[in-house]
Amino acid sequence: MSARGPAVLIILLFMLGIGLIAHRHLQYDVPLLPGDSQTVWLVEARIDFVAQGEPVRVDMARPTRQTALVPLQETGASPGYGLNFIDQPYSRAVWTIREADGPQTLFYRSEVLVSPTQGNEPVPAPQMKQPQWPTPYASAIDDLLQQAQKTSADNLSLTRELLKLFAAEQPQQHVVLLNNRYNDNLPQLLVDMLHSAKVPAAVVYALELQDGRRNQVLLPMLKVWQGGDSQLFFLPGQEPVVTEPGQLLVWNPDGRPLLDVMGAQHSAVRFSMIRQQESAYGALSMQLSGHYDLFNFSIHALPIEEQAVFKTILLLPIGALIVCILRILVGLRTSGTFMPVLIALAFMQTSLWTGLIGFILVVAAGLLVRSYLSSLNLLLVARITAVIISVIAIVGLFSVVAYKFGLTEGLKITLFPMIILSWTIERMSILWEEEGPREVMVQGGGSLLTAVLAYLAMSHPWVQHLTFNFLGLQFVVLALVLMIGSYSGYRLLELRRFREFAH
Repeated sequence: MSARGPAVLIILLFMLGIGLIAHRHLQYDVPLLPGDSQTVWLVEARIDFVAQGEPVRVDMARPTRQTALVPLQETGASPGYGLNFIDQPYSRAVWTIREADGPQTLFYRSEVLVSPTQGNEPVPAPQMKQPQWPTPYASAIDDLLQQAQKTSADNLSLTRELLKLFAAEQPQQHVVLLNNRYNDNLPQLLVDMLHSAKVPAAVVYALELQDGRRNQVLLPMLKVWQGGDSQLFFLPGQEPVVTEPGQLLVWNPDGRPLLDVMGAQHSAVRFSMIRQQESAYGALSMQLSGHYDLFNFSIHALPIEEQAVFKTILLLPIGALIVCILRILVGLRTSGTFMPVLIALAFMQTSLWTGLIGFILVVAAGLLVRSYLSSLNLLLVARITAVIISVIAIVGLFSVVAYKFGLTEGLKITLFPMIILSWTIERMSILWEEEGPREVMVQGGGSLLTAVLAYLAMSHPWVQHLTFNFLGLQFVVLALVLMIGSYSGYRLLELRRFREFAH
């Protein structure tokens, strides 16, 4: 590969990694820092009706993804009823039963995540009707529409002008006439007026999210479409207490009827809600588990047990990056190339100081046993096997002694991988015979220093959070490794050879 090749590949990997991280953060609200919490509203709808001793079908609208709010999980409580969540063509919850009689109560519960970056999900415009009004209301409506059209330019401005006429402190005679006739059904009157002006509109119902509120009713609103977009309008005299986008949950964004009940009468629906602060990880798991696309490649879709395994595996590139930096740029010598990474993993199981003390004790004792085994002139495989058995005996002995002295922390030494300890002892023993004890101290100290730095990096909460939740970070690490691998200059420790020229 030419010199230009690695540079292009490094840039591509770096941009790909940063792009995936940014996409995951912006699109799915995955927090960049650990410990963040997100608001989750637990909203419950209670449906009461009186069944008439015949088959019952209850069809209720369900909230969908909308501005700043993302429904996560839905459940229902309906003993004896069949419950289905239908998404096509509209989001509905449908309860059915062959026969029911007397007062009935059904529950629907949804967990809604507050996601400030979440945009509105497009909803197709409803089919328009051509309403007819009796005189003198028809002439009053025509006059009001003509006034609004003169001072408007599109569907949205026409709606604002029309609402302004109805909200005036001193309303016109036409408005007073219509209010007296349609006061109980003003939202539907406005929708019909807009339909007669060829403006797609519908009455939607929104829930004001306030912590601890019970027996709440929905707030009627006017939804108007302009091309592929839509906008909500508050009705005159119906302004809600809350005005933040994340505190107003539209329950039927498609404008379909909120509740249809067949085989019963006197139906009513009330809402209760509680605000909860969920950890970012918990909310994230719920949010991502239900979305699958090309860029949402996430290990959150795996079972919890496999996720725990990957949480450790994804830390290995960070430890390997530390090794690359210390060996290639600093010039630190270690016993084995990536043996410090494995030792750092063992430290994560034991804790740092317990692992360090245990590692030094076991390796020191193992070197004594290994020096005796070399005098026996054994074959390589038999000698390594003997070292493994000896390491197990040493670990067992230290564990028993620590337990007898009440040092329960010393029992963690059993978490050290025996094969890693055995190979470390074998390599250091060979190094002692070939290079002498000084080189053993240099490489052993370098290995321990590298392992400690890798442990500090891999055990940091930020690193664990980023590696687990942002797989794009692996591309960034790979780009950095390729960049370091392309370095051909002097290492930091090699500069000592030139210190004489400085004088």
